[in-house]
Amino acid sequence: MAFRTVIISSRAKLETRLNYLVVRGEKEIKIYLNEISTLIIQSTAVSLTAALLKDLAKNNVNVIFCDEKGNPSSELVPYYGAHNTSKKYRRQFQWNEDIKSTIWQMIVRRKIEEQSKHLADLGYDQQAQLLDCYAKAVQPNDLSNREGHAAKVYFNCLFDGSGNRHSGGYFNGCLNYGYAIILSSFSREIVASGYLTQLGIWHNNEFNQFNLACDLMEPLRPIVDRVALSVDTEKQSFKKVLSAITNLTALFNGKQTTLDVAIRWYTQSVFNALEQEDPSLVHFIDKVIVNEL
Repeated sequence: MAFRTVIISSRAKLETRLNYLVVRGEKEIKIYLNEISTLIIQSTAVSLTAALLKDLAKNNVNVIFCDEKGNPSSELVPYYGAHNTSKKYRRQFQWNEDIKSTIWQMIVRRKIEEQSKHLADLGYDQQAQLLDCYAKAVQPNDLSNREGHAAKVYFNCLFDGSGNRHSGGYFNGCLNYGYAIILSSFSREIVASGYLTQLGIWHNNEFNQFNLACDLMEPLRPIVDRVALSVDTEKQSFKKVLSAITNLTALFNGKQTTLDVAIRWYTQSVFNALEQEDPSLVHFIDKVIVNEL
């Protein structure tokens, strides 16, 4: 089972040899491809062979490419992730609209609940109670925009009145980096399951290649927020910490695993619910332990 997050942060040549990733830098390092869940190319001074890209896609490795500033800018997404992808595409276009609206209601409610827990842990008890009320008031398709109202309260607390999600700055950079890592993990699972990342449950931006991943990742955004706030900037690199976020311990349906695997199980539960038209099949990640990084 894949479990490694590999970060290439300096000049190197990457190639494949006998089902191993071979990193040729100051010294040669070999890593078994089947053990890699995520490969982050953090330096633009890295070259890769076409054969390696083919094998990475074949093994469903989540490959993230960073720009000259080291921020995630693109990823490798294979055309086909399952043997019956064409069938899955046809079914995806026919997903029941009522079921989709109910699942989006559940996703938004869960996201707001996680935001409320985070605020409570930070000592914002009054605001946490307000978010609990917003969570209970979420309608199918979130017609009353409880998500937007909750976000305003939530980020006012996180930024302590000194900024917002559109003001730039160090903390926003941390959040954007972490969100990109999580988004890539969901994109990989969607493709591996045979579905289109472009066709979302609620997100439908024609310029967004990852509408469905944006839908599914919403309940995990507060986890990224928690990790970003926990970074000791004097001793740690936020990119190194957030790159390892999918290795955190998670609880899913009573089982202890890694966040990477929990994302896979949660994603599959949503697909089961959509295919069988039964929202009760959706199972969210119970808990993520964020004090390990």
